[in-house]
Amino acid sequence: MLLDLQNLFSDNQELRKASEISDNTVKFSKGEITYLPFIAQVTEAFDNLTSLKLEIETSDSEDFSSSNVLVSSTLALAELKEGAKFPISYFPKGNRGYMRLKYTIEGTLPTKGKITAGAVMNNDISNYE
Repeated sequence: MLLDLQNLFSDNQELRKASEISDNTVKFSKGEITYLPFIAQVTEAFDNLTSLKLEIETSDSEDFSSSNVLVSSTLALAELKEGAKFPISYFPKGNRGYMRLKYTIEGTLPTKGKITAGAVMNNDISNYE
């Protein structure tokens, strides 16, 4: 798996608030993104929380004043170990030009836990545990 730094949303991003957006917004050409692999992987195990929800949002403006959620996935604390991957392997249809990730924490806020997420050259989601 090769991460593309130009299309990286989160690079070892710490999540410590109930709701956070990815460190980076990525601009794509408007229109469908066909078969572009995506990965969101835990790089440091989380503690305390009940679950973590990841959403891929899109907007036609960089400020996301009008955005849509394209897909979401939630993992429970027991799954949020180092190396765990969210089961979203490709960008979904519906791209409006800009994309970002939104993270929502349920339960107690964590004191540790990090995520790396973005476009990749290829994706082996088959080893999802």
